[in-house]
Parts: sequence; structure tokens; C-alpha cells
Amino acid sequence: MAELLRSILDNGEKEGVKVSRREMYEQRTEELLLPIIEEHQFELVDVEYVKEGGNWYLRAYIDKEGGITVDDCEIVSRRMSDLLDQQDFIEESYIFEVSSPGLGRPLKKEKDYARSLGKELEIRTYRAIEKEKEFYGVLKSYDETTVTIELEDQREMTFAKADIALIRLAFDF
Repeated sequence: MAELLRSILDNGEKEGVKVSRREMYEQRTEELLLPIIEEHQFELVDVEYVKEGGNWYLRAYIDKEGGITVDDCEIVSRRMSDLLDQQDFIEESYIFEVSSPGLGRPLKKEKDYARSLGKELEIRTYRAIEKEKEFYGVLKSYDETTVTIELEDQREMTFAKADIALIRLAFDF
């Protein structure tokens, strides 16, 4: 398996596409997870391979209509752990976790934006726009490069996705 991953890295570099080891691990994990996720009619929200403290973590975030349960996470974790042991494509030692994306789930994929149309969002930008870096409004439209929200005062604001540091559903406590 390690030879296959090196080949993917090498081929990506030959074609001018730099594929990091992290991206490769996340893509391969996603490929292995999808049949399990689809079998149980869950949604794969995201996969991340990150270092926190001194440990590497491979995390899968799953969801379903009505919310994900601990039992759902356990089902996916057990099946996927067996596959990860068989495939053994990650060189470093790591901790595998399966969890719900939670309330603060960022919008990443097209389906996240589609599901959020008409809902209130929180947007944080990298740089100040009109002396502000934090905006709240209802998602009116989006495309590949922009997001438009309607503010409380009924004004619409359009943001370039490249300028957005964080975009997620707003929630009140």
C-alpha cells in the first residue's frame, strides 16, 4: 500500500499537481469510508488528518437527517478501523475518530450551501470590510466564488469566498 501512495504522490508531481501526504491520506480515507457511509444512509461531511499536541488524528465527520448518534459513530468507527488496519496506508501512528460535525459546522461543500439557503449565517473575513470582520445575515445566493447574504437592515452583501475565513450557520443561545 505504501508503494501505491508513493506512486500517487509521484504521478501528481509529474502532472504539476502537488499532492501533500495529508491530502492523500484524507482522500484515501474518504474512498474507504464512502461505501460504509452510504450503506447506513449517512452523509460524509469531512475528513481531516491533523496534528494536535504530539499526536496525529484522522477524523471523519458524519451526519444524517435528525442528527448523528454515538451508536452511529461507533458503527462507522468499528468498520473503518478494520479497513484502516487492513490497508495500512498511513505511515505515522495516529488516532482515528468518528464524530458529528456539531453546531459550529462550517460550510465547505456545495451541498452545505444548498442546505443553508434561507438560513442565518455567520461570516468572518480575513480582512476588515467596512471596518468589520464579522457579519450575520440570511444566505440569499452563492456560486463557485461568491456568497451573498441579506443583513438585518435588508442590505445585501456579497463576499468573495477567498476572503472568508469562516462561514457557518449562526446559532443563538
